[in-house]
Amino acid sequence: MRYLLLVTLFFLIFPLGAQTTYLHCGRILPMKGDAIANATIVVEGNKITRIEPGFTPAPKGAELIDLKNKTVLPGLIDCHVHLEWEQSRQSYTEKYVLNPADIAFRAAVYARRTLNAGFTTVRDLGGTGVNIGLRNAINNGWAVGPRIITAGRSLSITGGHSDHTTGARWDLFDPPGPEMGMADGPDECRAAVREQFKKGSDCIKVCATGGVLSLARDGSLPHYAEDELATIVQTARDLGMDVAAHAHGDEGMRRAVEAGVVSIEHGTFMSEATMEAMIKHGTWLVPTLTAGQAVADSAMYAKGFFPELVRKKGLEICPQLKATAGKAYKKGVKIAFGTDAGVCPHGSNNLEFVLMAEAGMKNADILRAATIDAATMLKMADKIGSLEPGKLADIVAVEGDPLTNIRTMLKVVFVMKDGKVNDER
Repeated sequence: MRYLLLVTLFFLIFPLGAQTTYLHCGRILPMKGDAIANATIVVEGNKITRIEPGFTPAPKGAELIDLKNKTVLPGLIDCHVHLEWEQSRQSYTEKYVLNPADIAFRAAVYARRTLNAGFTTVRDLGGTGVNIGLRNAINNGWAVGPRIITAGRSLSITGGHSDHTTGARWDLFDPPGPEMGMADGPDECRAAVREQFKKGSDCIKVCATGGVLSLARDGSLPHYAEDELATIVQTARDLGMDVAAHAHGDEGMRRAVEAGVVSIEHGTFMSEATMEAMIKHGTWLVPTLTAGQAVADSAMYAKGFFPELVRKKGLEICPQLKATAGKAYKKGVKIAFGTDAGVCPHGSNNLEFVLMAEAGMKNADILRAATIDAATMLKMADKIGSLEPGKLADIVAVEGDPLTNIRTMLKVVFVMKDGKVNDER
């Protein structure tokens, strides 16, 4: 026993040397500055230490990775996912049969798929709270997946988009309150934010309007009054958290922007006046085009996939997303990459690159939206989002040049997160 204690103490005082990795890169898109041809990225432990011109020979003991025929970029960032679930014909009955442990094991599978697709950081915008445990498990090395910034449970009015008791028999569930994210009036809104902070959330997600997939009959009307939104944003700020606002309808969107949310998620029926307000306040738009297309396609072509109430909302709202994103982009609204994965299949996140191009965005701006701009919105640009010395070694590679052909982003062929190569692809 004394021997084991001495060995443990030795390694605590004198830890093993960090792994050194040399990546020979044919082309680097660092996202800060111009593209770099034929260069070597040197990684020590979990950080990039230098980028050298040419293909520097790896010293003895260092790992050498050959990416000479690849384009290398920072790890991708998806600013809107739901890792706990994935839309299916069974989604509306799962709350009656799945326990938290079931949700957690499934979420771990979805997290692996997301990392395999090249997304080394994600923002999870709402679940049961299992998403907080998944974040902790990944951080502790107990599970494999992207770095997670999570909102825990979404905040919603009673009967709103995140009230999962809507549509069920009245006596099946106790009325959910602030501890479950349901909050009416400023006092309950303040309590709901503090509850999510207590449970370990990194940010807050508020449903400022109705939504599509919930069984609430309203899809776009405003759900929170100005004083409620102001309370949510101010309480979150006091606790060091930003607020993201789910919003389809313009009035609820405008209220959220004026209250000071960091981002509007979806933004379907955004007016030019709201776009101008977003530019004024520096509010980001996360368009989630992949989810919009998935819902519209299922609503139109997959008979019985959704309850009829949801199908009608899907046909009304989702086809509008791409056009609005294009208008907002041309207007000058800041855009960050987000898919709403869970609504669309996990691992299909890369399709967003193509849909953003179809909306009219330039390839370079799309790549920035998924890297340095997303990192800036998340206030993590000092750690991720670009390839430069001192940043975390989140690195991906693709075949071809995404600046000229954005479809090359559909298949990421190499993934490194935190200096570790993802070998499970």
